Amino acid sequence: MEGLRGGGHGEAAVDGGDERWVEDSSVDYQGRPPLRAATGSWKAAIDVFVVVFLLDLGVNLIDWLNEVIEFSERLSYFGLATSLMIYLTKVLQEEMKFAAKNVNYWTSVTTLMPLVGGFLADGYLGRFSTVLFSTLIYLSGLILLAISQLSPRLKPERNLHLHETLFFVAIYLVSVGTGGHKPALESFGADQFDDGHAAERVQKMSYFNWWNCALCAGVLLGVTVIVYLQEKVGWGAAAVVLATVMAASLAVFLAGWRHYRYRVPEGSPLTPLVRVLVAAARKRHLHLPADANELYEVKPQNIKRRLLCHTDQLRFLDKAAVVEHDGGEERRGAWRLATVTQVEETKLVLAMVPIWVATLPFGITAAQVSTFFIKQGSVMDRRMGPHFTLPPASTFAMAAIGMIVAVAVYDKVLEPYLRRLTGGERGLSILKRIGVGIAFTIVAMAVAATVERRRLRSASPASMSVFWLVPQFLLMGIGDGFALVGLQEYFYDQVPDSMRSLGIGLYLSVIGAGSFLSSQLITAVDRVTSHGGAAAGWFGKDLNSSRLDLFYWLLACIGVANLVFYIVVATRYSYKTVMAGGKVVDDKAGDIECAAAAAAAAY
Repeated sequence: MEGLRGGGHGEAAVDGGDERWVEDSSVDYQGRPPLRAATGSWKAAIDVFVVVFLLDLGVNLIDWLNEVIEFSERLSYFGLATSLMIYLTKVLQEEMKFAAKNVNYWTSVTTLMPLVGGFLADGYLGRFSTVLFSTLIYLSGLILLAISQLSPRLKPERNLHLHETLFFVAIYLVSVGTGGHKPALESFGADQFDDGHAAERVQKMSYFNWWNCALCAGVLLGVTVIVYLQEKVGWGAAAVVLATVMAASLAVFLAGWRHYRYRVPEGSPLTPLVRVLVAAARKRHLHLPADANELYEVKPQNIKRRLLCHTDQLRFLDKAAVVEHDGGEERRGAWRLATVTQVEETKLVLAMVPIWVATLPFGITAAQVSTFFIKQGSVMDRRMGPHFTLPPASTFAMAAIGMIVAVAVYDKVLEPYLRRLTGGERGLSILKRIGVGIAFTIVAMAVAATVERRRLRSASPASMSVFWLVPQFLLMGIGDGFALVGLQEYFYDQVPDSMRSLGIGLYLSVIGAGSFLSSQLITAVDRVTSHGGAAAGWFGKDLNSSRLDLFYWLLACIGVANLVFYIVVATRYSYKTVMAGGKVVDDKAGDIECAAAAAAAAY
């Protein structure tokens, strides 16, 4: 086709290019460059079932299909996750601390599996195929869960051991399904926007906000309607509903296959990073040139991938891009010579490690919402009038509401105001947004400790209204609206383009590792405070014999110390800078002139 040459980043028709076509290395369903007007971006709302939650967005065909399946997945996941603590303690008769550990372990697996799913999606299966296969696995887990609940021979009162085995197999199938579903679907949705097109780049910033609104809509139904079904009808009926919704959403998702923009997998996304490390190690004795423009880079017209500008961080890796001369001849090879872009991508991944570590305490704090927060609600007065009692897991709805409010206010009010104030594409930088969210969760832990202390001192703890928990749930939801959305955008945007599903997996691993560390922290605190079991510790057999308030204060203190560490790490971070037509798109400051871009492009 004519007009496919060139590749202006956010500019119309450069070097003969045609803005009608998307030139970001994506393809349509026939493997051709996508036509912008027929694929991706925001176009038309088609699904009334989801429109009731996000009517004012004018969401496009492509992303509605993604939102539909994400909505159903979150409906299923939180319908299970928020009731799991109650099920383990009441039906399977596990002690509170063991049930909390099991929930945390399951959450850990569920949120760490996306690292595997993201790797397969980016390198081998492709994101669309990964969504398809993982949804089928997810669906099989829901079907097995329904069978374990509905078959008379498998009920816990008939055969507790067999029921428990099938129950855990079912929920871990859900974990495996989530492992492919979450990273591939979210990154696949974000792929529908062209980073090289100014308008679509701004739309992508809103995409992550409204993605989480769809997520929270699923959460709200999951922790209200589905939990109510579990309480009043049974887990079997709820599992049948979840399986039906998931199957229907998969059909809707597949219906839009002609309109999607696809990324062709190019093999392991980790291989180029390893090559840079090997090449830098091989040439460790070479001297770096004084002028960074002497480092090796491919010519922009010979490649469709985005090129990155050189930075001064981790300079020892630049040796991988130093051209060796042996007898006047250049020595090349994938394991001896890397491009500046490949070196910068490796720097980006290494620079993410301190950020990832600094957000782990946030993950620990987030783990309390689906465990101890829910358990607190189960022992408080949940009556709403004379005829209705709020299910314990439905208290999670308050956190979802807090997140929806935070995301909506940020996207519609705060971010536009800050854009006008700063003149940049963003309101807050990604890392600042995450930091604000972490600060909110610290306050939430302090409030939770205060409320729990008041409950313990009450003459009748069971008579204390569950609505005392509203502030801590809302604060956690608001914190998630800043931190979780920021983490999603950070790990999608700042990783190499070939690792974006894996980047979403890295974001989810913060929550997974946080849940695992929460379990280990509970074990350590219990051992220390009980003096190895010789005395009553902070975690008794029930909440009334526990000191959960002290545990919350401990988390708040850890959070304050970590926030200081996070600020230090974040202020030293260098954002990805993308070369394009003499400019660089920088996620911190918007479009700025890139002094090296023209020289590097001509190299």
